[in-house]
Amino acid sequence: MAEFSMRYIVVDVDEAVNFYTRHLGFELVMKPGPGFAMLRREGVRLLVNAPEGGGGAGQRLSGGELPQPGGWNRFQVRVDDLAAVVDALRRAGVLFRGEVIEGRGGRQALAVDPSGNLVELFQVNPG
Repeated sequence: MAEFSMRYIVVDVDEAVNFYTRHLGFELVMKPGPGFAMLRREGVRLLVNAPEGGGGAGQRLSGGELPQPGGWNRFQVRVDDLAAVVDALRRAGVLFRGEVIEGRGGRQALAVDPSGNLVELFQVNPG
């Protein structure tokens, strides 16, 4: 079964973790570095990343664009073969923001829906 996550780009990961755990009942699942944390609440997984905070989600895109809070919020869909999915979607006319990004945990691509919202397609690194 597919897993779904929500990701928010935040200015300060520690501040975001504090807000979500203190005020909204999320629990901290992991925080492997200063630029990323994973939280969970009742089956909802919330991933928070700082711009340029490490990992793929905070990296600059090929055009130099840096993720910012607000305009980069998206949900994540895990896929088994990112290259095949991206290729099929592009052939179907789906637009992407930037190219595939390599991060510590896997690879991702940002598909753009008809309204301009992002959907993160994510493939976990093997092993």
